[in-house]
Amino acid sequence: MRALDKWLLPYLKRRIPQTEGPVHLFLSVCDHFEPLHASDKEGAMKRLAIWEEQFPKLIEPFRDVEGIQPRHTFFFPVEQYDPDLLDRLAGLCRKTGSEVEIHLHHENDTPAGVREALENGKRNLESHGLLPVDKAGETRYGFIHGNWALNHSHPEGKGCGVDREIPILRDTGCYADFTMPSAPSPSQSRLVNSIAYAEDLAGAEALNRGIPVVFGEGAARREDRTKLLMIQGPLALNWGWRKWGLVPRIENGDLTGANPPTPSRLDLAARQRISVEGKPDWVFAKFHTHGGIESNFEMLLGEGMRRFHESLPDAADLQIHYVTAREMTNLVHAAEDGCTGDPGQYRDYQFRLRP
Repeated sequence: MRALDKWLLPYLKRRIPQTEGPVHLFLSVCDHFEPLHASDKEGAMKRLAIWEEQFPKLIEPFRDVEGIQPRHTFFFPVEQYDPDLLDRLAGLCRKTGSEVEIHLHHENDTPAGVREALENGKRNLESHGLLPVDKAGETRYGFIHGNWALNHSHPEGKGCGVDREIPILRDTGCYADFTMPSAPSPSQSRLVNSIAYAEDLAGAEALNRGIPVVFGEGAARREDRTKLLMIQGPLALNWGWRKWGLVPRIENGDLTGANPPTPSRLDLAARQRISVEGKPDWVFAKFHTHGGIESNFEMLLGEGMRRFHESLPDAADLQIHYVTAREMTNLVHAAEDGCTGDPGQYRDYQFRLRP
């Protein structure tokens, strides 16, 4: 039930790191953005037009501690590539400081097939000026696996087909995976609330046995092309929101019309202290959503999200930083290299937007 057999015991046994003084909280919304979901191209263009009209208006009044507006990361399903949609989405990103990364759904695939899909996806997004580059000028990308089945991790063998995806992702330029948590999907890993490297192991085992990222350890694992950085979002029991007044509901970081962002959800995510080991004052709160689905529009683009942003200045013990998935990864690597001081200086630490 809700994959509790996978994650509940590791969640209860995990020791949450403690810290004194102010906490920098890096807030990211990673959107499984599928405007063609249950829609033809005309419908998708209409959905995108709503984003173009409403998202800039929504974020305009709000700023974080660095004076930066809320940002959004659109993980676009590259198997649904359409140049007209991507042109419009790229324009929205330039206007709002948001970014596009790679989402992929595939079934019964082969290593050669997934490699081809990722390389084609990179080239297509590059043609719109999208995806970041590393210090050598090579194209890199963040990744979310469609159907939650990274590395063929679904126990019923659904939604992938390739049980050694980790080195393929690394070889094609993936800088980090943002798939987890997947609960209530049975593909949920046993490793929870963590920032860690997945090794080149078969199936779910690669996701269950992550190697923690540690403050000051340097770049050795970052350069190891058999390992992939995983940045997880919160997974927790929410005792403040109970079913029948008794049973705690599950916080899995999913933003929906029925479960919008609230200060209490952000507080619960912050209390999980998802961080680089040894650097607990830098906390990462990664939420996810499906922003191409109309049932989520009012929550993401209307009063639900507006009220949430208005509430953030009241969180006096947290210094909020709005970040994209790329910026979040750069901050992880800065901590990994032992960097301290103002975290804002590390937003482009390893990967930057295309010139």
